[in-house]
Amino acid sequence: MHQVPPLACVIFDLDGTLTRTNELIFASFNHVARTYLGTTMTPAEIIGLFGPPEEGGLKRLVGEERAEKAMGDLCRFYADHHSRLATLHDGVVDVLEYLKGRGVRLAVFTGKGRTTATITLDAFGIAGYFDRVVSGSDVTHHKPHPEGINTVIGDFGLDAASVLMVGDALSDVKASRAAGVRIAAALWDSYDRERMIQAGTDVVFSTVSDMLTWFRSTLDGRE
Repeated sequence: MHQVPPLACVIFDLDGTLTRTNELIFASFNHVARTYLGTTMTPAEIIGLFGPPEEGGLKRLVGEERAEKAMGDLCRFYADHHSRLATLHDGVVDVLEYLKGRGVRLAVFTGKGRTTATITLDAFGIAGYFDRVVSGSDVTHHKPHPEGINTVIGDFGLDAASVLMVGDALSDVKASRAAGVRIAAALWDSYDRERMIQAGTDVVFSTVSDMLTWFRSTLDGRE
């Protein structure tokens, strides 16, 4: 029987996995939509812009010639309203502390741009837990392409089978499968919950507490 290597690294998605930031993201895009187009968008329409980081979505929204200015406006709104509209999921720090204490390498692979990712990681005081942060600004090919995961694997010199990705979207599942790493579905804040349940991930976490329990069981050798 094939022996699964010990867990050496956990790569976390950011929005909807570690942080509750969807409301802030939707408000930030709608700030731009109101300012530049005099309209507002539904969450589904905004999610449809995801894939590339914010700059890519804004080019589609307001046009290439106005995208740079719109990005500045979006980032200012995002930073100014972060404390009001975004929260860190309860129990996340306990998970990061536990994994760090067990010598597991920690990374973030997020589709959001480096500016907004940095704002969020710094605002919640969790940036220091991560050995590597790969944002949508740092890759040529965005999720569901595995480039970001492969970057972490290469930087740390890891066996892909010793890595777990934790994410809340199908793009995380597809990227993980393509990179050959295990994938855990984080369901507590997923806008893609039903499809994540049906995706056949290696692990399913309904709550952050479930995630911590699973890590403790796995790393303490009780599974």
